[in-house]
Amino acid sequence: MRRMRSTPRDGWAEKVEAHGLAFHRTAHPEHLTRPYWDESVHYVFDMDEVLALEATVEELHRMCLEVVEHVVTTGRYHVLGIPDWVAPLIEESWRRRDPHLYGRFDLRYDGHGPAKLLEYNADTPTALVESSVVQWYWLQDVYPNDDQWNSIHERLVARWKELVPRLGGGPAHFAWTTADETGEEVMTIAYMQETAEEAGLPGVAIAMEDVGWDPARRRFVDMDEQEIGTLCKLYPWEWIVAEPFGREIPGAPTSWIEPIWKMVLSNKALLVLLWELFPGHPNLLPTYLNTPSGLTSYVQKPLLGREGASMRIVAPDGSEQRTQGDYGAEGFVFQEFCALPDFDGEHPVLGAWVVEDGSAGVGIRETSGLITDDTSSFVPHRIAL
Repeated sequence: MRRMRSTPRDGWAEKVEAHGLAFHRTAHPEHLTRPYWDESVHYVFDMDEVLALEATVEELHRMCLEVVEHVVTTGRYHVLGIPDWVAPLIEESWRRRDPHLYGRFDLRYDGHGPAKLLEYNADTPTALVESSVVQWYWLQDVYPNDDQWNSIHERLVARWKELVPRLGGGPAHFAWTTADETGEEVMTIAYMQETAEEAGLPGVAIAMEDVGWDPARRRFVDMDEQEIGTLCKLYPWEWIVAEPFGREIPGAPTSWIEPIWKMVLSNKALLVLLWELFPGHPNLLPTYLNTPSGLTSYVQKPLLGREGASMRIVAPDGSEQRTQGDYGAEGFVFQEFCALPDFDGEHPVLGAWVVEDGSAGVGIRETSGLITDDTSSFVPHRIAL
């Protein structure tokens, strides 16, 4: 893994917007001079390196599924701060094997030692459009003779094809929240709808705020009073179960993507359970619940935080850094501090995608600071052939 300079394409901004990255200006703080999509640099991997990383990702995913089984079997939902009334729904969903679609592991990797899991975005992962589509077109334009760790689009379409019989043929509803003013979520869910339609599953776009409940039919409905049989959402489960209509979930036949058992994996207490079940694993960092235990340097993360908010870093030299945010009511995890690698003063995080249970690709975000947040930039990559 190495970082290289490259010349941006003429009209690059218009090109990425045409490929769905319409939010690359609005999703990035205005005061930053570096753009969100930055093709003036890119990362280069060797094929053997990518194959090894793919194996790591799939092993991590298998371990995560073992955590779900452990939580369901032992009833340790309290570790994750999951409400008591939700626990039976998770167990039923897991035992039914309600189908899952995708997720994104955030990894610390420097090209030498083993990749380290920082967190798993298993319920509402973003950076999908740029990982799947935008960097692929960059590769075709700039390095057409090289390859890329990227089968995300093909795997999503193939997975939807597998799901169509289980979902009754559709239409499926694809939901985002109007609270997102950047446009990132609506474009991400629109892309997800596109992959489903390519697989033969018709889709209907809907804002989460427009999802209604019909008490007579005991069905979730859209604005036209049409039943929502399948809902693919970019709206986290912890928000859904806190909504007034969340209590209606047990009585409705709606298929959810992602399924409610993903609540176990979209919670940073997952990192605690992974370390407990697989202590000393080379791809994990020691992580503890609500205490640093014996850690002298660590990252304190809220169980349900997003975009690097409400975090605290205690570095090996004793210095501290905090980020703003209102997360943390459910508790925190304390993860051993492992500094991100330094490439020309920038610090990359690998967002490694899984579709169903298989490794599907990578998207790289980098920042000049210690925390990958909404100030980070996305940079493409290639595999040298």
